[in-house]
Amino acid sequence: MHTPAGETEVGARQRVETYLEELRTTQRYRFYRALQHPLYPILRKVERVAEHIERAVDATTRGHVVYVSNHKSHLDWLVEPIVLDDHGIRLPLMAAGINLFGGALGLLHKHVTGAIPIRRESKDPVYLATLKAYVAEILKRQDVLYYAEGGRSYRGELKSSKTGLLQAALGSDRSALFALPMAVSYDIVLEEKMLVRQASARHKRTFSQEVAEMARLSVGFRSRAFVTFGQPIALAGYDPESRRDLVRLVQQIQHDIGHLYKVLPTALVAAAMRPQTTRADLASRIDDLLPGLAASGANLGVRTGREAVDDGVERLVERGILVAERQRLRVRDRVTLRYYARTIQHLLAPARKGAH
Repeated sequence: MHTPAGETEVGARQRVETYLEELRTTQRYRFYRALQHPLYPILRKVERVAEHIERAVDATTRGHVVYVSNHKSHLDWLVEPIVLDDHGIRLPLMAAGINLFGGALGLLHKHVTGAIPIRRESKDPVYLATLKAYVAEILKRQDVLYYAEGGRSYRGELKSSKTGLLQAALGSDRSALFALPMAVSYDIVLEEKMLVRQASARHKRTFSQEVAEMARLSVGFRSRAFVTFGQPIALAGYDPESRRDLVRLVQQIQHDIGHLYKVLPTALVAAAMRPQTTRADLASRIDDLLPGLAASGANLGVRTGREAVDDGVERLVERGILVAERQRLRVRDRVTLRYYARTIQHLLAPARKGAH
């Protein structure tokens, strides 16, 4: 490892040891599964739906796996591993922002869930080298799940992918190592109103503050969580020294995640909604969107505009985002409605571009 200018080799080594101690984590399966019970009041309101779970089964029987997911909610790191466990698939360690490791919840992550704390904003070359070496070593004996976007999307859109952990994976033994793109999508994101507020906030809330507010927001909450798995990508054919190979891999995974993302009624209603409209007009506009989405390979959750309106409007009215009047639908919370519209922006933009 190259020693930064002005630092002795002994000093650098001490920092490596400090970072390694921070990164070390333990997953205790029996206790992890029991986590569902204290969180049951929230989790029982989320119907988990797995799609193409056989792809995860295939990848884990052939070697070790780097699961790469989008990131919508703090529920992701509970829902996605539980979906794997529901189907008898071994649990991965999870890479999570170091902001999630304060207090009692930090101890839970470090000693039960098997979460690896990541300093997302660090530019320290010693830290980055230590992190890559640690992840590369972990992948020789365990699977890892990380969120390609880093943090959650505050505006709703699919953000561009980070490259650091994929670089680390390419530095591991790639002979039986697979990247597995996956996407999680919710009818309703539990903390959506909190996210859109934070998009413009100068100071982000602490994790403990967010958890307390999520508990409050869970009153009356109900949603489905679709966890969709892509085709495993064998990493043996990628050169860890090639920047071109890394970019090609990142682009492939970003594309796959975007097209695995389940297009649900709430997103379609949000994308087609106007300040005021009738249900019939809204269904007609969604019908106009669906052929382009289907042509782009989108993972559609409905087949008709009427189906989307019947399901999506009810959920958005319950959430206080739309108001159902006798003859018309009216927007009450425009900012949150845009959040849901942006969740399928990456699929609608190419379709609209091709239409002109």
